[in-house]
Amino acid sequence: MRTELVSEPGHPSRPNEDFASVALPAGGQGGAVVLLDGVTPPPADYGCRHSVAWFTSRLGGALTELSLSERDSPLTAVLAQAISRTARAHAQTCDLSHPRTPQATVVLARWSARTLEYLVLSDSALLFEGPDGLVTTVLDDRLSRLPRASLATAAIADSTVRNKEGGFWTASADPAVAARAVTGAVPREQVRAVAALSDGATRWVEMFREGGWEDCFTYLRKEGAAALVERVRDLEDADTERRFLGRAKTHDDASVVYAEL
Repeated sequence: MRTELVSEPGHPSRPNEDFASVALPAGGQGGAVVLLDGVTPPPADYGCRHSVAWFTSRLGGALTELSLSERDSPLTAVLAQAISRTARAHAQTCDLSHPRTPQATVVLARWSARTLEYLVLSDSALLFEGPDGLVTTVLDDRLSRLPRASLATAAIADSTVRNKEGGFWTASADPAVAARAVTGAVPREQVRAVAALSDGATRWVEMFREGGWEDCFTYLRKEGAAALVERVRDLEDADTERRFLGRAKTHDDASVVYAEL
């Protein structure tokens, strides 16, 4: 089995709010991939004394442990348990009901000798490749389907569409959000490799149009995770007229996890 993991901050002066891990249990049967993309709050009070990086580190750590120790639990239950554990760690000091309490997107993939299970919540991406080279993409596209006007400002997004019916969902302090995730399972023999990408890395496809998802997976397999992130950085730097970037930040945290099973 070969794994590769790259996670780079959007700017060296800011902490990386992504979390990425690959977990291989003792005994060599199965494994798991975890990727979180922390949601950066606006520069104002958001009811929590902790940083987004603090939150993603703890939620990601809990997911990594529980995805293996609770192998008989579905991934929705694993996510719910991890959210509850993380919430308890700061419920006494922070206002977890605040709409911008620390939160993150989630990608989970867990495999055994028989099955690969997956879970995606919000706008990170999961890709897996079959023995025939066919690439399957798992996305939670609810954010991308919202009218642009709904996301014009962070305040509007908070009040009308974030973690609301008809909007989009992220992992924060409410374990019930786990039921909102995109989930599924496929036979293990139908998967030879899997990749998880935060939206800083999916810019290769979604923003800069370097190719489709199958092209992205091929590039990742041949050139490596570091090369994919480096290519995104080059494209960001070259877009001086903001033809592709638009109003988005020039550089975002970018994480890629790749595993050949």
